[in-house]
Amino acid sequence: MYVFKAAVVGAGTMGGEIAQVIAAAGIPVVLKDVKGEFVETGLGKAEEVTRGMLGRLVSKEKITQEQADAQLGEITGRITGTTEYEGFGDVDFVIEAVPERMPIKQAVFSELDGVTPGHAILASNTSSLAVTAMADATSRPDRVVGFHFFYPASIMRLVEVVEGEDTSEETLQAATTFAQQIRKTPIRCGEGPGFVVNRILLSAISEVWRVTHEEDLDEKDVDRLIQESKMAPVGPFYLTDLLGLDTVLHVAEHLQESYGERFFVSPAMEELVDAGNLGQKTGRGFYEHG
Repeated sequence: MYVFKAAVVGAGTMGGEIAQVIAAAGIPVVLKDVKGEFVETGLGKAEEVTRGMLGRLVSKEKITQEQADAQLGEITGRITGTTEYEGFGDVDFVIEAVPERMPIKQAVFSELDGVTPGHAILASNTSSLAVTAMADATSRPDRVVGFHFFYPASIMRLVEVVEGEDTSEETLQAATTFAQQIRKTPIRCGEGPGFVVNRILLSAISEVWRVTHEEDLDEKDVDRLIQESKMAPVGPFYLTDLLGLDTVLHVAEHLQESYGERFFVSPAMEELVDAGNLGQKTGRGFYEHG
């Protein structure tokens, strides 16, 4: 199945970047959220990412500034923002990118089931939750699939195509093809908690959290040492700020519930989330953000 039009539900940082990736691949996309201010934030993120991408090409003298300005208009012009479901009647592929809470996701999938054509694939950007449970909220569980991007979606090449219990082979193949259509590298996996990447990544990061807590280390010092050793481009605490502490905490708790105490949950992160300090999106987490 070729995707001629797509949609993204949830215009946060990830949703805005996902919409940009789709538009940059030449595909019209509808970006929806419940409030106009959220939609504007997502559209602004898409424009910011596009400007940065084109600016780098200009600086390398691969395109002129005039060409960059024209391409900026073309790419952002393919993204339509909305707070309703108009424009969903002819989409081929929808990506849900709402908060990592199963009741919210199930409500969205139930709504999407009623406003999209029967052939449309309904996909979730979930980082750890069960695709099967979301599919149960629809009348087309065979056409529901996980489609997990990594932050920042505009740069990271990998997409996890996640198979639920009822996901058909046709849907998996179509999702894999769509990932390639938007210039991503898909890997297929089952819906075990954490899928592939987060199960590996969080198993390592949780050990950093554990040692930092038990040895009463400073998070910024730990990040600096990891960066200086070239183990990672950014430290785990700064990365957590970028991803959103509430999202990372939810995934960490889910993995601990699933696999036991070998997955450690940072008490410092719990305290920050309880205080409403969620990282870059609120201006403060382990770091202060402008």
